[in-house]
Amino acid sequence: MAENTKRVMALDGQELAAEQWSADYLRGFGETLAGVQPEELAAAVGLLMAAWRRRARVYVCGNGGSAAIASHFAGDLNKGTNIAGRHRFRAISLVDNTPALMAWSNDDGYESGMVEQLRNFVEPNDLVVGISGSGNSANVLRALELARLAGAHTLGFCGFSGGELLALSDAAIHVPSDSMEQVEDAFSVICHCLLYTLRRCIRQEPESDNPLLASRVDAYPSE
Repeated sequence: MAENTKRVMALDGQELAAEQWSADYLRGFGETLAGVQPEELAAAVGLLMAAWRRRARVYVCGNGGSAAIASHFAGDLNKGTNIAGRHRFRAISLVDNTPALMAWSNDDGYESGMVEQLRNFVEPNDLVVGISGSGNSANVLRALELARLAGAHTLGFCGFSGGELLALSDAAIHVPSDSMEQVEDAFSVICHCLLYTLRRCIRQEPESDNPLLASRVDAYPSE
């Protein structure tokens, strides 16, 4: 008897169900990811590369799992896109200054936690990235509203129906799913897809005219 067959026979009913549920989730996620439109990814790369060329700041924000993705994405932009001889991204996660986030949220309401941090720094032609599974997170929407008023550009990551975030974004990546877990899974994959693409775009750009601002080594030299 094959080892796999013996293993399945040894499982009780709940374990068999767990196998099926796990397989269902992975299959559903594959279908969700396949629904992400390549032209939306390309538009996001266009906004990010334009910010990189201007040496503008990129601000990233989100809540819960999307906050973790915002922090991860900012870190990846700052390090994972580094190409020898080229200047670097200037990315800031608005979720990482916990005292400021909590102070504004406590004093002026949760919807103020991102926008009031952003108000200190945002300038015309910066880029503000809002990540929201529902597309309706009030504190993320307020940040993008301020960005537009300040003359900055906006990029949205959203799931479900897209929510209000779609209307506030110069470009948006919409994950066509009503499962928050799968939407957030897709956000993580999308961020790494953007990172992979940005590195290849930056390699085609001229070297920096300021060696102090240039990367000394490639983040992924084996690529």
